[in-house]
Amino acid sequence: MRFFEQIEIGQRRELGSYSFTAESIKAFAAKFDPQRFHLDEEEGKNSLFGGLAASGWHVGSACMSLVVADGQRLAREAASRGEEVAVWGPSPGFRDLRWIRPVVAGDIISYASVVIDKRSSASRPGWGILTARTTGTNQRGEEVYSITASAFVPMRKSA
Repeated sequence: MRFFEQIEIGQRRELGSYSFTAESIKAFAAKFDPQRFHLDEEEGKNSLFGGLAASGWHVGSACMSLVVADGQRLAREAASRGEEVAVWGPSPGFRDLRWIRPVVAGDIISYASVVIDKRSSASRPGWGILTARTTGTNQRGEEVYSITASAFVPMRKSA
Protein backbone atom coordinates (compact mmCIF):
# COMPACT_ATOMS: atom_id res chain seq x y z
CA MET A 1 0.00 0.00 0.00
CA ARG A 2 1.16 3.49 -0.80
CA PHE A 3 1.75 6.50 1.39
CA PHE A 4 -0.36 9.65 1.11
CA GLU A 5 2.30 11.52 -0.89
CA GLN A 6 2.50 8.72 -3.47
CA ILE A 7 -1.19 8.82 -4.37
CA GLU A 8 -2.47 11.04 -7.17
CA ILE A 9 -5.98 12.32 -7.78
CA GLY A 10 -7.35 10.43 -10.77
CA GLN A 11 -5.37 7.29 -9.96
CA ARG A 12 -7.43 4.18 -10.84
CA ARG A 13 -7.23 0.81 -9.15
CA GLU A 14 -8.82 -2.32 -10.62
CA LEU A 15 -10.03 -4.39 -7.68
CA GLY A 16 -11.21 -7.61 -9.32
CA SER A 17 -14.50 -9.34 -10.04
CA TYR A 18 -17.10 -11.31 -8.13
CA SER A 19 -19.57 -13.84 -9.59
CA PHE A 20 -23.03 -13.71 -8.04
CA THR A 21 -24.41 -17.25 -8.07
CA ALA A 22 -27.91 -18.19 -6.97
CA GLU A 23 -26.36 -20.09 -4.07
CA SER A 24 -24.25 -17.15 -2.85
CA ILE A 25 -27.19 -14.75 -3.19
CA LYS A 26 -29.47 -16.99 -1.13
CA ALA A 27 -26.81 -17.73 1.51
CA PHE A 28 -26.03 -14.04 2.04
CA ALA A 29 -29.73 -13.13 2.10
CA ALA A 30 -30.64 -15.89 4.54
CA LYS A 31 -28.07 -14.56 6.99
CA PHE A 32 -28.27 -10.78 6.47
CA ASP A 33 -31.18 -9.63 4.25
CA PRO A 34 -33.96 -12.25 4.19
CA GLN A 35 -36.30 -10.61 1.73
CA ARG A 36 -38.31 -12.84 -0.61
CA PHE A 37 -36.70 -11.62 -3.88
CA HIS A 38 -33.23 -12.47 -2.48
CA LEU A 39 -34.26 -15.94 -1.30
CA ASP A 40 -36.48 -17.44 -4.00
CA GLU A 41 -36.05 -17.50 -7.79
CA GLU A 42 -39.78 -17.30 -8.51
CA GLU A 43 -40.27 -14.37 -6.11
CA GLY A 44 -37.31 -12.62 -7.71
CA LYS A 45 -38.65 -13.26 -11.20
CA ASN A 46 -42.03 -11.79 -10.22
CA SER A 47 -40.49 -8.73 -8.55
CA LEU A 48 -39.29 -5.45 -10.05
CA PHE A 49 -35.84 -7.10 -10.35
CA GLY A 50 -36.95 -9.72 -12.88
CA GLY A 51 -34.77 -12.42 -11.35
CA LEU A 52 -33.19 -13.66 -8.15
CA ALA A 53 -31.57 -10.43 -6.99
CA ALA A 54 -28.52 -10.01 -4.80
CA SER A 55 -28.94 -7.84 -1.75
CA GLY A 56 -27.30 -4.45 -2.18
CA TRP A 57 -25.40 -5.22 1.01
CA HIS A 58 -24.06 -8.37 -0.68
CA VAL A 59 -22.88 -6.28 -3.65
CA GLY A 60 -21.13 -3.88 -1.26
CA SER A 61 -19.65 -6.69 0.85
CA ALA A 62 -18.21 -8.37 -2.23
CA CYS A 63 -16.61 -5.04 -3.11
CA MET A 64 -15.11 -4.64 0.37
CA SER A 65 -13.68 -8.15 0.22
CA LEU A 66 -11.94 -7.31 -3.07
CA VAL A 67 -10.65 -3.97 -1.69
CA VAL A 68 -9.02 -5.78 1.25
CA ALA A 69 -7.63 -8.62 -0.90
CA ASP A 70 -6.14 -6.14 -3.40
CA GLY A 71 -4.59 -4.11 -0.58
CA GLN A 72 -3.02 -7.25 0.86
CA ARG A 73 -1.68 -8.18 -2.58
CA LEU A 74 -0.17 -4.71 -3.07
CA ALA A 75 1.41 -4.85 0.40
CA ARG A 76 2.97 -8.27 -0.30
CA GLU A 77 4.36 -7.03 -3.62
CA ALA A 78 5.83 -3.89 -2.02
CA ALA A 79 7.37 -5.91 0.82
CA SER A 80 8.90 -8.38 -1.65
CA ARG A 81 10.61 -5.42 -3.36
CA GLY A 82 11.96 -4.28 0.02
CA GLU A 83 9.74 -1.20 0.12
CA GLU A 84 8.20 0.20 3.28
CA VAL A 85 4.51 -0.67 3.36
CA ALA A 86 2.02 2.00 4.39
CA VAL A 87 -0.55 0.63 6.83
CA TRP A 88 -3.77 2.48 6.19
CA GLY A 89 -6.09 3.53 8.96
CA PRO A 90 -9.85 3.20 9.24
CA SER A 91 -12.49 4.95 7.19
CA PRO A 92 -14.12 8.08 8.60
CA GLY A 93 -17.18 7.27 6.49
CA PHE A 94 -18.82 7.13 3.11
CA ARG A 95 -21.51 8.88 1.12
CA ASP A 96 -23.50 8.49 -2.06
CA LEU A 97 -24.03 4.73 -1.82
CA ARG A 98 -26.04 3.76 -4.90
CA TRP A 99 -27.45 0.48 -6.11
CA ILE A 100 -28.02 1.57 -9.68
CA ARG A 101 -29.25 -1.63 -11.34
CA PRO A 102 -30.22 -5.01 -9.99
CA VAL A 103 -27.50 -7.63 -9.68
CA VAL A 104 -29.07 -11.00 -10.46
CA ALA A 105 -27.88 -14.59 -10.34
CA GLY A 106 -25.28 -15.13 -13.05
CA ASP A 107 -23.97 -11.55 -13.04
CA ILE A 108 -20.23 -10.97 -12.75
CA ILE A 109 -19.43 -7.59 -11.26
CA SER A 110 -16.02 -5.95 -11.80
CA TYR A 111 -15.03 -3.30 -9.29
CA ALA A 112 -12.69 -0.33 -9.71
CA SER A 113 -11.80 2.67 -7.60
CA VAL A 114 -10.70 6.18 -8.63
CA VAL A 115 -9.13 8.71 -6.25
CA ILE A 116 -11.23 11.89 -6.38
CA ASP A 117 -9.79 13.93 -3.49
CA LYS A 118 -7.02 13.98 -0.91
CA ARG A 119 -6.21 16.32 1.93
CA SER A 120 -4.17 16.47 5.11
CA SER A 121 -6.06 15.55 8.24
CA ALA A 122 -6.64 18.56 10.47
CA SER A 123 -7.14 16.42 13.58
CA ARG A 124 -4.59 13.61 13.03
CA PRO A 125 -1.04 14.86 12.38
CA GLY A 126 0.90 12.54 10.08
CA TRP A 127 -2.23 11.35 8.31
CA GLY A 128 -4.04 12.32 5.15
CA ILE A 129 -7.61 11.58 4.10
CA LEU A 130 -8.10 9.98 0.72
CA THR A 131 -11.51 9.95 -0.96
CA ALA A 132 -12.30 7.54 -3.78
CA ARG A 133 -15.33 6.64 -5.86
CA THR A 134 -15.67 2.91 -6.26
CA THR A 135 -17.94 1.41 -8.89
CA GLY A 136 -19.16 -2.01 -9.89
CA THR A 137 -19.89 -2.83 -13.52
CA ASN A 138 -21.65 -5.93 -14.81
CA GLN A 139 -20.56 -8.13 -17.72
CA ARG A 140 -22.68 -5.99 -20.07
CA GLY A 141 -20.70 -2.85 -19.18
CA GLU A 142 -23.54 -1.39 -17.08
CA GLU A 143 -22.70 0.36 -13.83
CA VAL A 144 -24.64 -1.34 -11.03
CA TYR A 145 -23.04 0.01 -7.84
CA SER A 146 -21.17 3.07 -6.65
CA ILE A 147 -19.95 4.48 -3.38
CA THR A 148 -17.76 7.41 -2.39
CA ALA A 149 -15.63 6.51 0.62
CA SER A 150 -12.75 7.98 2.58
CA ALA A 151 -9.81 6.42 4.41
CA PHE A 152 -7.00 7.64 6.62
CA VAL A 153 -3.68 7.16 4.82
CA PRO A 154 -0.33 7.63 6.59
CA MET A 155 2.15 10.25 5.43
CA ARG A 156 5.82 9.34 5.19
CA LYS A 157 7.65 10.03 8.41
CA SER A 158 10.02 12.98 8.25
CA ALA A 159 13.69 12.11 8.48
